[in-house]
Amino acid sequence: MGSWEVGRPAVLLVCGSLVYYHCAYRQSSLLSLIADVFIVLLCSLAILGMLFRQMNISVPVDPLEWQISQDTANTFAECMANTIGAAESVLRVAATGHDKRLFLKVVFILYLLSALGRLASGPTVAYIGLCLLCLYIFAHNSPLMHRLDLRRRESAGGAQDGAQLIDSAR
Repeated sequence: MGSWEVGRPAVLLVCGSLVYYHCAYRQSSLLSLIADVFIVLLCSLAILGMLFRQMNISVPVDPLEWQISQDTANTFAECMANTIGAAESVLRVAATGHDKRLFLKVVFILYLLSALGRLASGPTVAYIGLCLLCLYIFAHNSPLMHRLDLRRRESAGGAQDGAQLIDSAR
């Protein structure tokens, strides 16, 4: 397992833990979290700038030149539009009553989310979801899962070879 597969969920889990701590335990809003993050970034960049200026080192990258490419912005907008469109489509079909199973699934999931919302706060539910996502990514990228997947493929391949031998013997 490469460091990139481990690094992404680890960073996601650390950032999620900090957001959860800030919102759930400190009882602060998301807006104050964003302001705190910008204050820390601004102070850090100012201190680094002053340090580089004192040591006569040119700043390697100017943060004012950082930009998101047009392709990245378009991809993000398309992803959001597709996600919102798919959710709207599912809700529309469920609301018309043409697909009773879909209607019951949507009602059940919304009821389950409602009950979960009464049991735990929003940040707690979001943090649990983030932890489960990171756990899934870790498990999916672990060498143990790759070995189990290879064994399954080998046993399925062996079973297919055996079936071909039986068919050729007939």
